[in-house]
Amino acid sequence: MNTHKLLGSTLFSTFFALSPLAEAVENELKKPQTMEDMWQIIQAQQQQINAMKQKLEQASAPPPTDQVQTLERKTSVLTEEVEKLRTELVIPETIEYKSQYGLGPAASKVYQVGKGLSIGGYGEGNYQNVVGNNGGRNDDGQRKNTDNTDLERIVLYAGYKFTDNILFNSEIEFEHATTGEGNEEEGEVSVEFAALDFFIDPLANIRAGLVLMPMGFINPIHEPPFFFGNQRPLVERVIIPATWREAGVGLFGQITPDLTYTAYVVSGLDAEEFSSDGIRAGRGGASQAKAESFAFVGRMDYTPSSVPGLMVGGSAYAGNAGQNQTFAGRKADVLTQLYEAHVQWKYRGLEFRTLGSYGHIDDAGILSAAKGETIGEDNFGWYSELGYDIMPFILSDSSQYLAPFFRYEKLDTIANAPSGFSDDASKNQRVFQVGLNYKPIPNVVIKADYRNRDSKGGDLPDDFNLGFGFIF
Repeated sequence: MNTHKLLGSTLFSTFFALSPLAEAVENELKKPQTMEDMWQIIQAQQQQINAMKQKLEQASAPPPTDQVQTLERKTSVLTEEVEKLRTELVIPETIEYKSQYGLGPAASKVYQVGKGLSIGGYGEGNYQNVVGNNGGRNDDGQRKNTDNTDLERIVLYAGYKFTDNILFNSEIEFEHATTGEGNEEEGEVSVEFAALDFFIDPLANIRAGLVLMPMGFINPIHEPPFFFGNQRPLVERVIIPATWREAGVGLFGQITPDLTYTAYVVSGLDAEEFSSDGIRAGRGGASQAKAESFAFVGRMDYTPSSVPGLMVGGSAYAGNAGQNQTFAGRKADVLTQLYEAHVQWKYRGLEFRTLGSYGHIDDAGILSAAKGETIGEDNFGWYSELGYDIMPFILSDSSQYLAPFFRYEKLDTIANAPSGFSDDASKNQRVFQVGLNYKPIPNVVIKADYRNRDSKGGDLPDDFNLGFGFIF
């Protein structure tokens, strides 16, 4: 057999051997469902590519042009498919945005990858017009009450799935568009959470690292498309100091398909930083945080399958915040407790939330004497909000979302002053808020709202807010 016949025979045998695979590729093979399926396809395709290249290199004379072109085309198709599958092992083409294991939808992307890297994130910015500027302070106690624009935060989620049972997930946040030379008022870069998950059994899995406190709605899920208004509810910033994270280790899982739980042992708060505004400044955040005292936090949620969209739950935090320190010449444990209960119901276009929280601080009198200001023995806050998607009434076949909403809040960081110290009526506040959330697509939201705030110590300035948010 001469060289041309030998080469022709080789090429045609290769062609026919590869035809079913090449045609399947060209007709867009169904996507593999598991990592094992992906690897099997990759290995088979790579072997076929290597075989074709080897036979072409072994040929001592040029084959007919049309046969070469056919094989080159099939080689190119297979090579592209291999690279595509390799990419999909790391970052899938399609993601279903849904909350998993107590985290927001974008933060949950890593749980959907087969193996390797997962990238996500969110961002939000707003313009605030303060009605009747008076040079006072905003509810965060930092910025003056003047009209302002703020790229409030840009966040990057980075996760890595080592195996089907071990993964890492993290959130890195850039606030106010600059670090301001370390001045938190100007902006900062923070790790919001960074933890390893070890999946053992649906009933009990382990999480360790810098963890989000599983309290309330906003602290675990604070991505902007999933809450009303440009500012997070004041109750969940002051009474429950979101975003609140501490170094710790614990368990999470399902007791039944309808009943989930999360429980951690974490480093305690630092009572030296408590103030009349509450416990917010006492968060450690694993930033060289004091760890002489520890705390327990736990949460349970019930989502009955018989009532779609309903969630009922609660959480509790308890731990010493004294951190082996001396206050006004006295040692104090400063046992700090915080409890909250919440209900959420989403039914068709209706979205309803209500949350109530109560906190107690032991040794508040000792702290007040040391700080020179009244620190409340008791604090509380609650809010209710209601929104409804009216877009179906405007465009019946539209996938867009347009929801007016209303929220009412009531809170007091000095609900009960320690003996010998006076109350501060300005800490007893209430907030009325109305607004509109518009989503042209589920990942992007445009928000407008108006807040009316006052306190028992006098009216606070109202504000109008216009902003945007997104996840990816």
